[in-house]
Amino acid sequence: QVQLVESGGDSVQAGGSLKLSCVASGRIVGANPMGWYRQAPGKQRELVADITLTTTTINEDFAKGRFTISRDYPKSAVYLEMNNLKPEDTAVYICNAKVGLRSPVDVWGQGTQVTVFS
Repeated sequence: QVQLVESGGDSVQAGGSLKLSCVASGRIVGANPMGWYRQAPGKQRELVADITLTTTTINEDFAKGRFTISRDYPKSAVYLEMNNLKPEDTAVYICNAKVGLRSPVDVWGQGTQVTVFS
């Protein structure tokens, strides 16, 4: 079973930046999405961004213009660079990958906490 390990979460002042990393223990084919979701206390999990060889999806409500997703395909790793962080970005950021070719299944990381204070 592929596992996802995240790192990079931290507490940061508003306006600051963080870069999150997620590495898979097995191969994630480039056609399958890898990405990031987030979940704040009392709120539903929401997509931040995901990426494949051909498509990048980013949540236009809050991430566009501030967050950048990138991926290292040989390493099966995905990164999220977050700039101009706001207190409302405080959440657990969770890595996601769709694993498998015929019937991809969702695999989730354990999450990394991002706290933005004003």
